[in-house]
Amino acid sequence: MSIGTSDPAITVDGMRVAVRIRRSARARNYRLTLDATRGELRLSVPARASIRKALGWAQGHEAWVRDQMARAPQTVPLADGVTFLLEGRDTLIVWDAKAPRRVVRQDDRLIVGGPPDAVGARVLRWLRAEAKRVLEDETRALAQAHGLHVATVGIGDPKSRWGSCASSGAIRYNWRLILTPPEVRRATIAHEVAHLLHMDHSAAFHAAHTRLLGEDPRPARAWLKAHGAGLHGVGV
Repeated sequence: MSIGTSDPAITVDGMRVAVRIRRSARARNYRLTLDATRGELRLSVPARASIRKALGWAQGHEAWVRDQMARAPQTVPLADGVTFLLEGRDTLIVWDAKAPRRVVRQDDRLIVGGPPDAVGARVLRWLRAEAKRVLEDETRALAQAHGLHVATVGIGDPKSRWGSCASSGAIRYNWRLILTPPEVRRATIAHEVAHLLHMDHSAAFHAAHTRLLGEDPRPARAWLKAHGAGLHGVGV
């Protein structure tokens, strides 16, 4: 991210890394975290703390920041010539000046025309729309097959969860599920639909999850654990 010379930052291996300062009346000490997808450090400080001293403290943790940045998933820009994961398959973005502006999927390629500097934005919009369509269709089909009612299906981009289900029957997903293999997506859908029966993670819930999915969901969970973090770097 672009930062000015006066913006809060620390230096890691000679590179300025932005620091977002958050004052908290509850905080008694400094707390440093890294938002890997944005390449941004977040520093929580007590309400009356000195920002200069807080940044000095953060600078003293350069080794920790370096280690966290090395562990962070690599960002994958959505641009011409870039290959990224879509439904578990390597997919190439192809910009064609003669192609229409709308994204067209052909096998393992996404073809898009229009101004080349807007390719990323159009592909991202297409991915989110495709995620909404697929996730809603599959969620409602699974729920209907088992006599369950879904109020609404929505998408977002939370960093800490792949789906959620409210007691009202409203289900939301991370749009990045469209990047995962279909069996992983379906296991996540079955997880949220199972919450229509059990709003917990009891043995009864896990039994319902397996029954709705029709197979053991553990391989899908293992895939997300192994590869999920990297999906958050797509399109940022």
